[in-house]
This record gives sequence, structure tokens and C-alpha cells, in this order.
Amino acid sequence: MTRIPVTEVFPVIEDGTWPAKACEGEAFPVRATVFREGHDAFGVEAVLCDIAGTEVMRSPMRDIAPGLNRYEGWLRAALPGTYTFHIESWADPYATWAHDASIKVSAGTDIELMCEEGAQLMERAAEGAAKPYPPSTKVQGQPPNQEAQEHLLNTAAILRDRQKTPQERISAGLSSLTRKIFGSSPLRDLADTTRKFPLNVDRRKALTGSWYEIFPRSIGAEMNPDGTWTSGTFRETIKDLDRISEMGFDVLYLTPIHPIGTQYRKGKNNTLNAGPNDPGSPYGIGAPEGGHDALHPDLGTWEDFAALVEAAKEHGLEIALDLALQCSPDHPWVKEHPEWFTTRVDGTIAYAENPPKKYQDIYPLNFDNDPEGIYHAIREVVEKWVEQGVTIFRVDNPHTKPLIFWQRLLHEMRQSHPEVLFLAEAFTKPAMMRTLGAIGFHQSYTYFTWRTSKTELQDYFLELAQQTDHLMRPAFWPTTHDILTPQMTDGGRNAFAIRAVLAATGSPTWGIYSGYELVESDPRPGFEEQNNNEKYEYRPRDWSQAEQYGIAELLKNLNLARSSHEALQQLRGLTICDSSSDDVIAFVKHLPGRHSASGKPDAVIVVVNLDPHEVRESMVGVDPALLGVELAYGQYRVRDMLDGQTYTWSDYNYVKLDPSERVAHVFEVMPL
Repeated sequence: MTRIPVTEVFPVIEDGTWPAKACEGEAFPVRATVFREGHDAFGVEAVLCDIAGTEVMRSPMRDIAPGLNRYEGWLRAALPGTYTFHIESWADPYATWAHDASIKVSAGTDIELMCEEGAQLMERAAEGAAKPYPPSTKVQGQPPNQEAQEHLLNTAAILRDRQKTPQERISAGLSSLTRKIFGSSPLRDLADTTRKFPLNVDRRKALTGSWYEIFPRSIGAEMNPDGTWTSGTFRETIKDLDRISEMGFDVLYLTPIHPIGTQYRKGKNNTLNAGPNDPGSPYGIGAPEGGHDALHPDLGTWEDFAALVEAAKEHGLEIALDLALQCSPDHPWVKEHPEWFTTRVDGTIAYAENPPKKYQDIYPLNFDNDPEGIYHAIREVVEKWVEQGVTIFRVDNPHTKPLIFWQRLLHEMRQSHPEVLFLAEAFTKPAMMRTLGAIGFHQSYTYFTWRTSKTELQDYFLELAQQTDHLMRPAFWPTTHDILTPQMTDGGRNAFAIRAVLAATGSPTWGIYSGYELVESDPRPGFEEQNNNEKYEYRPRDWSQAEQYGIAELLKNLNLARSSHEALQQLRGLTICDSSSDDVIAFVKHLPGRHSASGKPDAVIVVVNLDPHEVRESMVGVDPALLGVELAYGQYRVRDMLDGQTYTWSDYNYVKLDPSERVAHVFEVMPL
């Protein structure tokens, strides 16, 4: 306990056992409840230190909840790495004197006493003579510069000058310059510090990115006259990079590219018996050609994969690879390490199930029998792909593996490859999702896909931006190769546009599954997934058909808006706006100038019609104080980054959104 108590510190995970999250260049809040006995004033600051203990930044903490003693300051690390933060608190004799002197002199009480106490404070401050507590603390007062010292000594003389009126004497001690000097060089009596709390600062891509998911075998795939297929390849994928990068995506996510087993191989739409031309699910990993450390021979060679990695880099795309830790019955590990799997009482190996779904072509790993052996095997797999140029892993179903395994792997990878990122694909219970983020996953899939109503979206956006921001970084996906919600099926093209706008503006990381541009929304009967699912077949696409939907152009404009505005690259700084329609959601993403890389404030206003079928009208209230622009007669200009139209707005505005014409506004803000 510090002398001036500091409690309920944030961001802290498990009492500081695990590090909280931050990103390079990202400002993050430090909060604490701070108070003291009696009525004397105190000061409090948040301090950021690097791994060597060197101070990087300090920030005054201000009371953000008067009456509750909740204080907040903002810190920011310019570079990735391992950091700590702590909080310093101290008694503030000047603030105490200023409060008491103002009251007593106005009341004509203890005037000479107040003036003498003030004069002695000025002299102490000129010397930087704080009274430390405890004696071992390193926090001391710092003497101000010579000009400030002269002002303080002159102020002390005025306070003792009985030829002046009491108000003149006290006013000198309360002047704006005097307050400024004490603000920058406060007397820190009884100064003390909390313990240091750990913080991991990751590279920028851990916070913000635009993902594009593909099945490489579908790109350039062709059906032959005899009904057999020629698989797409890495070389064919390279030809598609222009199209993908022109839409503004910066992460190319590859579903598994390993050999696929033949035993119990699934056929079209997850049927139990595969035909001779069915390629099988790429998640049924492992065949005589190899396992997780091998390439499917139909996709190409290691040289071809290296060419794809290099071409992607030239297009501004990082490679994200699926890390799916399960095996087909043909995986080499099944024969070499049968103890790595669960054997039933009848002698068979247990396959994966997610009732009512059954995955007979997949054997889950059992970490109970030889956790050390499994750990090192997987670590070798990850290391191999990092050597091949993979910088991001989308981890399939991490919630079905022990958390202690992930904690160790993520920690060791952070030590050896801090640039490598891991995304947790876990649609499961909130506690598991949060804890996966807390133990080290850089990014996390979310429930966004199923949040559809205005209230659900508002609550979820605020939860992610304000309550779990230190634990997990969200990635918003409107659909995936496994998920097609009824809203997307019923709403058609307009629903695809609505969900794209919400995903791209609501979260700094978002992604779409290839085919989104074609509004692929035919559901498999009885399931929330695509019919003719690409997991079980080749799916080449005719991209010339995309223009009729306008979704590709929308994706391009959304990614351009994201790259142009820092506010959309941040998780925090989201404020919900009043909107009179239950089908219209409005919010502002805003970034104060003191937190931005440019030093200038940034704001984007987003207004979305959540109804894909009907025209909706609404009044939308926006607090101009969030926008960071000078108003002219209470007005400002906005430009819709989706179509270029400009409007004049004020604090309350009318909108009309016809989904057949436009489903949303994404406004950048400009002076009138």
C-alpha cells in the first residue's frame, strides 16, 4: 500500500500475473482509485518504463468520476517490446494551500499565516525540496528552471509584503504562472509508487488489419472433360493478388495448405463418403506425403510457396496461415505417436465432434499423455512456417486445447519471434474467449457475426472498446467459410453491404471470406453455412460477375477510409450517437490530437441502416466536441467516403438511407 493509497489499478490482468495489451503508437488508459485521509490535496501520475526500467513516458492522471476518486491518464509506447507501468502518488502541499488560502483570505481569517505558509512553499519549490516518503523512494521534487525560480522567489516576497492588500498577496500565489510552475514541477511530499505491472506492446498489425481469406486450391481450379479437377496452385494465387490488393486488403489468409488424408475423407457438403473427384477438407490434415510441416503437392513446391510469399509482400500483403491442430487418420503422427490421441474402449481413435456436426476425417490431439512431446512437435511446425515467411497464424479452435499449452507457446514465440502474431478463432463461452486473449493471443474472433440489432451492436461495440480492450483485440468477420447467418441469407446484397460497413468501421481488424464480393448467400439446408461449402470442393469464381453487386467497390472504399483515418485504426475512442430510429445505428470513432501520430485530431461519423429491405429515416445527434474541428455557427462539413457526397451538419441531423441506393454513411469531418 502506498502512502497515498492507489487501488483498483487498470489495465491489470490477474493481479499483474499476465501482461496487459498495447500496440506501438497506440495510446492506452491507465486508471486507478486514489484517495487519502483527511482533506489535503494529492497528485498522481502514470509512468511507463521499458524492459531496462528506463522511464519512457509519464502522464498526469485526472479525476474522471468526481465523488468516486477514479483517476485516469494515458500512456503510449512508440516501439514494440516488453514494458511495465506503475503509478506515483504524492501529497500536494501547494494545491492544499491554494484551496485553504482562497477560502480563508476571502473570509478574512488567518491571513498572515496563509501568506507565510505560501511564501515558504514558494521557497521550497524554487529549491525542488519535496519531503520524500518513505526514505528509500526515488521520487523527489525537481527544481524548476532559473526563470521559474526567480518568479517563485519574487512571489514569496510579495506574499510577505504587508504593504500590499491581502488579496494582492494571495493572488500572486494563485496566479496562472505560479500554478503552471507547480503543475510542471510539483512538490511531491510523501511520494510513493505502486509496484510495476507488466505490459506487452505489439507491432501495429496486431491492432489493425484488413484480412482476405482464400482456399488456394480454388484459385485457377478447372474441371476437366472427364469430370476430374485440376487444382489451383500458389502460382495461380499470385495472379489474383492484384485484385485483392486493389481492394485495400493487407493480410492474405490461407486455409490449410497441407496434404489431406483419404481415410474417412468427406465429400460434398460434409457427406460421409467422398467421390473419386472430391478433394476432401483441408482441415483433415496429413497423408503419406506429410503432415503439418508439408505442402499439398497439388498446390506446388516450396519454391512456388516462396514466390507467393514474396509476391504478396510486393503487394503489401502479409501471409496468415491456418494453424489447425488436428490430424487425419493418415497423418504420420497417428502411427508414430498413437498416445497423442484418445483411444476409445473399442480400440478406435476418437474423431472430432461438435454435435450435431461430426468430423470422422479428423482426430483431435490429446494433450494429457505426452504434453511435452506434442508441444515440441507443434513448436517445430510453427518455427518451420515462420522460416517460410508466415508472419500471422489464424489458430483454428484454440479453445479445444489446454490454455497452459498456448500460454507457453505464445510466450516463447514472443521471445524468439516478437513479430509473429496469433489470432484465436474461438466462437465459444465469453470466459474462454477473454482468457485466450489474456494469456497471449494477439487477436480474437468475436460474436460480431451474431450481433444484429441496434441494441446488441451498441452494447457489444462498447464492451470491446471499453471493457475488454486490455484483454483481447477483436476481429470482425461478417461471414466465414463455416458461418453464414440467416441475416445474410435473407438480406441478400444489402445485408452484405451493411455488415461490411459495420465490420470495417466497428473494429480496427476485420476480414472477409473470398466470394463475399459475389454475395454468396445460398445456405445449406438446416445449417448456418454455405451450401456447396468450399471446405469440401473446388470453388473457382468468375470475378467478372462481381461488378453487378458493387460490393468489391464498397470494400475498396472502406479499406481506403480505414487507411486514411487513424480513428478507424483504433479500438478505443468509440462513442454511440443518439438516433431516433430503432433500425439506424450511429457512432463516432474519434482520436484526440495528443494521441495521434500526426498530432492532429481525427474523427469519422458512421451511420448505418440495419434494415436491408426498407428505407429508414432518423435524426442523429453528434457531440461536436468529439470531432476536433472548428465550427462555423455551430456547423461543419462532412464528406461521405463511400460516394464522395458532402453535407453540412450540426449537433442534430436528418438522415435518410434507402438500402437500394446506400446502406450507410461513413463521414470524414471537415471545417465548414
